[in-house]
Amino acid sequence: MNASERRQQIVELLNTKGTVLVSDLSGQYDVSEVTIRTDLRLLEKQGVLTRFHGGATKIMSKGDLKSFKELQLEERYQRFIEAKKRIAIEAVKHVKEGDTIILDSGSTTMLIAEELVKLKHITVITNSLTSAFILSDNSDIMLFMCGGTLRHKTRSFHGKIAEQSLDGISADILFVGADGIDPKRGITTFNEGYTISSVMANAARQVVAVLDSSKFGRNGINIVLPLNKLSTIITDTDVDNSYKQQFEEKGIGFIAV
Repeated sequence: MNASERRQQIVELLNTKGTVLVSDLSGQYDVSEVTIRTDLRLLEKQGVLTRFHGGATKIMSKGDLKSFKELQLEERYQRFIEAKKRIAIEAVKHVKEGDTIILDSGSTTMLIAEELVKLKHITVITNSLTSAFILSDNSDIMLFMCGGTLRHKTRSFHGKIAEQSLDGISADILFVGADGIDPKRGITTFNEGYTISSVMANAARQVVAVLDSSKFGRNGINIVLPLNKLSTIITDTDVDNSYKQQFEEKGIGFIAV
């Protein structure tokens, strides 16, 4: 099989699975991971896919959104991992002793949990099973879990019970992730029925969106939070500068690290 045939098959796999991993493709085609990364880089230039650390995902058209396949938390964690780590470190700089933090579910917020666990005398409320497990290692953190129905792909709790557990809560900061963010629509998701973030936002004095640069311009089918709910956006330096201006014009702080 020549390189052109291999790349065509990779495209067909993307159309079927939505996501491919470098290690899997290397074994399947009996070529080095360097060769596969070269294939993916060329296909990315052709606008076929978007690369992430260890693999690639299909670029979706509007017609694809109806059949959008949500990535497992472990797959999401691997995408843009270095950028997400920088975002997490920056986010925790905004936390001070005595603060009450609400931590939404997601791969970037999970990394924030890994930074928060190093602190003392804070309170954290989360619907993320993974983040709660990380934070449970520190007895100096007061930890509260939202109950509800477990979504296995994200390992997080949702539904009416989870939302009702936030009744009467007053927090200093909410850290929230996103499938996408748009300067007009706000934070969006590709999943229906995702409403807990809006309940969390109503309970927090500040809402800080933490998302890597790949999320800008992506429009999910549902709005999670409108722009008027956001205080600050923390992202990475690969974001297009035009977004900074658009969000700052709306009074939203914008930090790129």
